[in-house]
Amino acid sequence: MNTKERSIIRDLSLAPEGHLKIDWVNAHMPVLNRIREQFEKEQPFKGLKVAISLHLEAKTAYLAKVVKAGGADVTICGSNPLSTQDDVCAALVEDGITVFAKYNPEPKEYKELLLKTLETEPDLIIDDGGDLVSILHSERKDLLKNVRGGAEETTTGILRLKAMEKDGELQFPMVAVNDAFCKYLFDNRYGTGQSVWDGINRTTNLVVAGKTVVVVGYGWCGKGVAMRAKGLGANVVVTEIDAIKAVEAYMDGFAVMSMEEAAKIGDFFVTVTGNRDVIRGEHYKVMKDGAILSNAGHFDVEVNKPELDALSVSKRTVRRNIEEYTLQDGRKFYLIAEGRLVNLAAGDGHPAEIMDMTFALQAMSLKYVNDNYKQIGKKVVNVPYELDEQVARFKLASMNISIDSLTEEQKTYLDSWAEH
Repeated sequence: MNTKERSIIRDLSLAPEGHLKIDWVNAHMPVLNRIREQFEKEQPFKGLKVAISLHLEAKTAYLAKVVKAGGADVTICGSNPLSTQDDVCAALVEDGITVFAKYNPEPKEYKELLLKTLETEPDLIIDDGGDLVSILHSERKDLLKNVRGGAEETTTGILRLKAMEKDGELQFPMVAVNDAFCKYLFDNRYGTGQSVWDGINRTTNLVVAGKTVVVVGYGWCGKGVAMRAKGLGANVVVTEIDAIKAVEAYMDGFAVMSMEEAAKIGDFFVTVTGNRDVIRGEHYKVMKDGAILSNAGHFDVEVNKPELDALSVSKRTVRRNIEEYTLQDGRKFYLIAEGRLVNLAAGDGHPAEIMDMTFALQAMSLKYVNDNYKQIGKKVVNVPYELDEQVARFKLASMNISIDSLTEEQKTYLDSWAEH
């Protein structure tokens, strides 16, 4: 059965537009192109099946093509129902990759597409949020036998994986790509910072300058969102549970307060915590009329939708990807993209040049875990520093930037406790 016959997508006729999108990002991902050349020569995944669950848009599609160029039989599905792009799915099918994904499927169908991906019995996986790993360890343990290991993209997924490892449940090694320097310093900070505001701005078509933006969480993603909000002219407030991060936000020039206080003054809210219910009923009761709510965490649980529904007397879609909730007292709140990842569900995600580094790490980490899965064992491991640094060096080379190297005398000096 060929990929067209076994894939489940929306419409194969959309492929031409999808090819154009993939060609565009290909031209702006020089690091991944360099790795593709290596993979084509070395064929590190020859004879292996790779299952990928990521936000299925053009940059992800190009990663899938790079893995395929390394000899793999690739199957891919979406990691979020609203971030899948149907034209990109169609293009991948024409390129010989099996796709189980559609934009905005019903919850039951979305789950079935994840299961279909795992039923290909993969040897290696790339996961985003931990859905593939979770299903393998709960509902479909019969499919565990072939899995050598994989790589995880997000903070949320790594938290789930580490909990599984702690409980002794994890059955194969996973590389924590999110914790690599070339991931969180650039993807989480600059990628999220830019793409969140791209999604909000194109969806609302409202000015940010002069408004109060509440950033909920000051991890690397929160840092990026706050930095870009400031650049757009907003008054930025940060809420945190971590005292150290709260001090950092304050010294970065942002107001810091509790969510109870921030809820009263915010015009835009962006959640980036990886936790649930960080905006909830008690906050809705004091929010200003017209508040705009959005989430940039992996799952749609950070903005509590059931409690918002319970407080509302009506709900309607007022623009594409904007739902208006009217409360009993007449106040109106606006939720973007159903509380799902605003940068992908309401935008195109991170810039191609940023994802170039992240997906280069994914490709190299997949090769690393395949080469070393027996030695690693059943645990979560970091991306080896030499791979992280190599991605940075490839990136510098693509920009024609040179840096210095230590002289032998400098190396000796740094290695000695006596020569000071």
